Amino acid sequence: MASLKDLRNRIASVKATQKITKAMQMVAAAKLRRAQAAAEAARPYAQRMNKVLANVSAGAAGNPSASPLLVGTGRDQIHLLVVCTAERGLCGAFNASIARMARDKARALIAEGKTVKIICVGKKGNDLLKRQFDSMIIDFIDLRHLKSIGFVDADAIGQKILSLFHAGQFDVCSLFFSRFRSVIAQFPTELQLIPAQIATGEHAVGSSYSYEPDEEEILSTLLPRNISTQVYSALLENAASEQGARMSAMDNATRNAGEMIKKQTMQYNRTRQAMITKELIEIISGAEAL
Repeated sequence: MASLKDLRNRIASVKATQKITKAMQMVAAAKLRRAQAAAEAARPYAQRMNKVLANVSAGAAGNPSASPLLVGTGRDQIHLLVVCTAERGLCGAFNASIARMARDKARALIAEGKTVKIICVGKKGNDLLKRQFDSMIIDFIDLRHLKSIGFVDADAIGQKILSLFHAGQFDVCSLFFSRFRSVIAQFPTELQLIPAQIATGEHAVGSSYSYEPDEEEILSTLLPRNISTQVYSALLENAASEQGARMSAMDNATRNAGEMIKKQTMQYNRTRQAMITKELIEIISGAEAL
């Protein structure tokens, strides 16, 4: 049985941990508001970019000289997986869920005889994937020095992807991130960047616009920018999802610490009462012996 001193030390340790988790929850809540606002502000731009590409690409459909960013290289052998995760942990299953989706995709591609290359954006994703796919990770992008994500940071990643594509390093590129819905709901998402996945339906049908300059010239500008835009949107969604997941995880940790404190306090009181009772019995027994 633990001594009273041990129990007091345990209770003090758990209380200190509870203060830390509570503080982290409050910090995450403050950061979440800014991150959520940034992610929601970027969504209309990314959606509008997709709609414009749908209209322009409809006019270029079937053109043999269409950009490879739109129609692909004609091959499906080498796949590049861009996995975006957080730089820090203590956010529940946020990082693991994204890494798991990328891992499952990589395994499925390898089983089909495809070649897989991975770019990790974020330390946690790199740590999780290098255990099994270390030889396939061709680059690791560390964003720990950034206080907030800017388009220039996403554009640097987009330009790296484009340079690899133009060098013939891959045929298909997929982006993995977590889409933010709420504090308790973040969904791991896979988005194909190359060839571009253009919205179909009402935005691609019945487009009777005349463009100046022509569609090919517009696409040559929009398609590369669309990659950076989608990466930027994914990073903002990730930032909001990370803070939401951390807020939820720290709230659960704070509650668990409170329950543990109650149990330890009850055990402490019972142990203390048992020791007092034992001492009283010894005093009474000694008095009767006299």
